[in-house]
Amino acid sequence: MTFPLFVSSIAPDVEAIIQSKLTALETKYDVQILFAIESGSRAWGFPSPDSDYDVRFIYAHQPDWYLSIEPKRDVIELPIDGDWDINGWDIRKALGLLIKPNPVMLEWLSSPIQYRWNEVVCERLKTFAAKTTYGESCLHHYRNLATKQWDKHVSDNTDVNLKKYFYILRPALAISWIKHVPNTPPPMNFHELVAGQNLSPGLIGHIETLLDLKSKAKEIGCGQRIAMIDDFIQEQMQWATVVAKLDNRPDLLDEGGDIFRKVIKGDL
Repeated sequence: MTFPLFVSSIAPDVEAIIQSKLTALETKYDVQILFAIESGSRAWGFPSPDSDYDVRFIYAHQPDWYLSIEPKRDVIELPIDGDWDINGWDIRKALGLLIKPNPVMLEWLSSPIQYRWNEVVCERLKTFAAKTTYGESCLHHYRNLATKQWDKHVSDNTDVNLKKYFYILRPALAISWIKHVPNTPPPMNFHELVAGQNLSPGLIGHIETLLDLKSKAKEIGCGQRIAMIDDFIQEQMQWATVVAKLDNRPDLLDEGGDIFRKVIKGDL
């Protein structure tokens, strides 16, 4: 059964506002934004009519900023304001997270919605990320996401908030991806997660129905639980709990440090 891919897009007037906010941040903090992407439900592929905009970015300061014996703040955060949720991480923090690796950083590098994208730097980061072994870290991350959301929003309830249902189903699909496509990190986009696996036609049909309901419902929209989806989620969480460790992590500190210095010096 073919699963239709979702084409993520941002309205031109909205993107203009986002670009303006990013430029203002660069000026205020004297930084260069290396890339900025959408990280929420709009990039995942299941937005509601009233979904906000979750803009995430990686930035670099001027070289002298890093020459200090005092630790400095390595994030830039704007207060959530209406539809806008915008924050970013310093490149040194980002590289440290990629070495672990951090599943969120892996997702940001695969976002289908890119507001800013320094092609040379981003390709270098993606090549670096591909050298990390991500299995154990990703399983831990996605299992915790699914378990916490399940316990909080589903549990014994008959109905479930559709947004929260997808917040559980997406990490469950990511776990399934790691199980069946072990040499490639799970994609951020929900539709790619489904289409890239050999899932049963029945499960795909239920997921399509849920996506249709979610696209028409506001953020607080609710619907009935679906037994086949519940069983799939539980199966993935259980597998992620008992599976043997998948990681044999390479030492990437030196290479990460080299990338950091080249970015800061403008050699990338």
